[in-house]
Order: sequence, then C-alpha cells, then structure tokens
Amino acid sequence: MKTVPFIKMHGAGNDFVIVDCRAENLIFSKEDVQEICDRHKGIGCDQFVLLKHSEVADIKVEFYNGDGSKSGACGNASRCIASLVMMQVEQPMTTLETDSGILECFATGEYSSNDEELVTVNMGTAKYGWQDIPLAYEADTLSLEGIWDLGFGLESLAPSCVSMGNPHAVFFVDDAKAIELEKYGPALEHHKMFPKRANIGIAQIISKGEINLRVWERGAGETLACGSGACAAVAAGLRRKLLSNKVVVHLPGGDLTIEIIESGEIMMTGPVAVVFTGVIEL
Repeated sequence: MKTVPFIKMHGAGNDFVIVDCRAENLIFSKEDVQEICDRHKGIGCDQFVLLKHSEVADIKVEFYNGDGSKSGACGNASRCIASLVMMQVEQPMTTLETDSGILECFATGEYSSNDEELVTVNMGTAKYGWQDIPLAYEADTLSLEGIWDLGFGLESLAPSCVSMGNPHAVFFVDDAKAIELEKYGPALEHHKMFPKRANIGIAQIISKGEINLRVWERGAGETLACGSGACAAVAAGLRRKLLSNKVVVHLPGGDLTIEIIESGEIMMTGPVAVVFTGVIEL
C-alpha cells in the first residue's frame, strides 16, 4: 500500500487537503477525491488540491470539488498554497498557474486577531458576458429575471451573474441568515440556465463597505467561506452601484477583504492556517 503525505489547511474555515505532486506524478481518481473529502469516512475537506510543476509560474495548482469534479478557481485555497510556497522560497510573493489563469499572491506581513497569517491574491478581473459565465442562452447578467419557477419564494429576486474563473449567481437579500440555502442551493446550482452549474451567493448589504455572505458552492454545498464567491458578490454589488470598491465580507467562517482596484483587478485578502499534516493510503 502506498502512502502519500498531505497537509490540511483552511482559509476563513474553507478547508483543503493539499498534496504535493512535484516529486512524483500521482494520479487520484474521482472516487479517491470523494473518499478523501468525505468528512465521515475520509480526511474531510471542501476541496482537494494538487500541486504540480509549472513552466509559466512558480507552481501549478489543480482544484477538485468534494464530488470529484474539477474546479477552475479557488481563492481561499490559492491563498493557502501561496503561504506554503512563499515559506519554501522565502519570498514575499509567488505566482500560481491555475486553469483560470496565473494568479499573483502576496504576503501582507500582517496577522488576524486569531494570529493567522493574512495573504493577498490578485484574482484577476470579473467577467460579465453571458458566454463567459456561461449561461444557457443570452440574457442580462446584471439582473437575471423571470427564469426560476422553483417554488422557493425567490422568483422575484433577480441575481447578478459573474465569472471569477468559475460561474457565480449572486442574490441580494434583506437577511442572509433567513434564507434556506440547503433547500434551494442544489436546485439553483443545477438549474438549466447554468450548463456548467453555478456557485450560489446570498449577500446581505450592511453598508457600502460591508456585507454578510453565504455561498452554496457547486460540488461542495454550503461552505464556511468562498473566496471567489466573495469577489463575485463585491463585483456584482459594485456593478449595481450598491457597494464601494473595497468591502469587508463577513462569511460564516471569517472575514475577507475584497478590493477592486483601478485596473479592474480584484484583490482578496484573508487569513490562512495549517490544520494538520498526515498521509493518505492509496
């Protein structure tokens, strides 16, 4: 039986099992990923992450959801991996190659109130074209109306759709906690409007610079934090003129600071922490 070392980390409660494949080309099946992510029978995590050699960045990163499907982007995992790489090379910045592009990451030199390192990642620019998200057909991504008919009482709410390298639909509501996300999250994730499924964000605006956010992640369910979801919510809110360009996002697992700079690039800053290390038996 082969044993493979792993490290478990989290960013604002969004947790990951990370395996370094740079020394050996390790292959994990869909079933392997599902077992590893299972919180009852495996290690347990929101996403499984592989680190590989890159010819265009410091490291190549592959993200997998709990159901074994591949994900193009994960902001919180990117910050965790950046922290590991920066520690290894003893540099205050690093670059990650992902399926959604190359991400630049930076050490802030600051720590959270829980003494967790704060790391910033440049998530690139949000995309709003219906083909970019993608949607099933051409529609207004600023306010997607009249398509739901799911019987969950959300028919009158028109979400904004955003791509952060993965698809997001953001609903702005009066009270994020009151929404039964476990009830309608699966149906919206798999709605026919989203041929590649979608992450579903529920955002409650506190002020121009502060929101509460819950996210149902495709392939994972509701998570304690979603970095790309936080970026999507702020991008959608700014586009609707509901938010400023710098927003503190309160998620169930902790806070992220999202800033959209003049170039349109989205800077996400938040905490990272190591949970434990161990080995996987294959």
